[in-house]
Amino acid sequence: MSRLKKFFRELIPDQDSDDEDTVKEKSKPKPKYYGTVLPYPYFDASSDTSVLHQAIECKDMDKIINIFVKRNNSQRQQIKAIYESSTGNCFGTDEDVITEIFATRTNQEREDINRVYREVYGIDLEDVIKDETKGTFRRILLALLKAKKVEHTEVDNKLAQEDARRLYEAGEGTPGFNVNVFIEIFTERSSPQLCKTFQHYSAISELSLPKALQKELCGDTEDCFIDLVKCAYNAPAVFAEKLHNATMRHGTCEKTLNRILVSRSECDLKKILKQYKAMYNRPLQEVIQEETSDCYQKILLELCGVF
Repeated sequence: MSRLKKFFRELIPDQDSDDEDTVKEKSKPKPKYYGTVLPYPYFDASSDTSVLHQAIECKDMDKIINIFVKRNNSQRQQIKAIYESSTGNCFGTDEDVITEIFATRTNQEREDINRVYREVYGIDLEDVIKDETKGTFRRILLALLKAKKVEHTEVDNKLAQEDARRLYEAGEGTPGFNVNVFIEIFTERSSPQLCKTFQHYSAISELSLPKALQKELCGDTEDCFIDLVKCAYNAPAVFAEKLHNATMRHGTCEKTLNRILVSRSECDLKKILKQYKAMYNRPLQEVIQEETSDCYQKILLELCGVF
C-alpha cells in the first residue's frame, strides 16, 4: 500500500469548525489556542538560570524538567542565552528535516526561520539551500521560502477549475512535466483552495492529483509535493502520521519526537494528539510510555499534557 493511500485511509478529517477555532474577546475574534505549553506567568530568566545551573550540578532531573516544560520557547531562549554566556556551555540542537519544516510552516514562521538563521549563522538561508540542495527540490524550497502562500480560507471555485486544468496540461496532458506550474500553484495557493483544485482535477483525469504526482516524481521532490498535499487536507494528521512512524520503526526516532512535540507545543499539539488518537485508536501518551523511559519519557508526557 502506498504511503499516500495509507495516509488517507487512516486520516480522520479535521472536524474543528471556524467557530471553534476562535473565541470572542471584547467583541473581537481571537484565535483559539491549541498548544499545550503556555508562558510561565512568574518568569524570571536570571532566577531560572540559577536554579537550572544548580539542578544540573546536583543532577536534580525534576527541577530541570520542570523549568524546560513549564516555560514557552521565548522564555527558554532567554534562559539559554544567560546560561551559555555564564557557563560557556551550549545545549545543542536537533537536526531539522527540511521537507517537513518547509511544507508545514506558515509564511510568518518561514520568515522568522530565515531571519533567525541569518542572525545566528551570518548567512542567508536561501544561499544555504542553493548550496546544499539541487534541481526541482531546491526550486520548491526557494519558492516556499519567499512566503507568498495565501493563508485566508476563502475559496475561488473558478480559480480552482483553472488551476486544475493547468496542472493537468502541465503533467499528465503533455509529454514531459512542466514543474513550474506545479511549484507556482502548490506554494502560493491556500490549503482550502488546493483542496478544491484537487477535487476539480479528479473530474478531468482518471488519476487523483496525488497519484499523478507519485507517477511523475520521485525522491525529495515527490516527498515535498506529497507533504504539501497532505497539509492541504489536514495538517495535524501529517504530524500524527510522522509521530506514528517515528515510534513504529525499529528503535524509536527520538529526533522526530523531539522536533514535533517541542515545535508544535505552542501551536497545535492538542489537535495533533486528538488526530493521533482518531487515526491509531490510542493516545500518543500510551505509546510514549511504552517506547521511552526515565526522565526523557517524563519530559515528553509533560509536553503532551493529561490524557
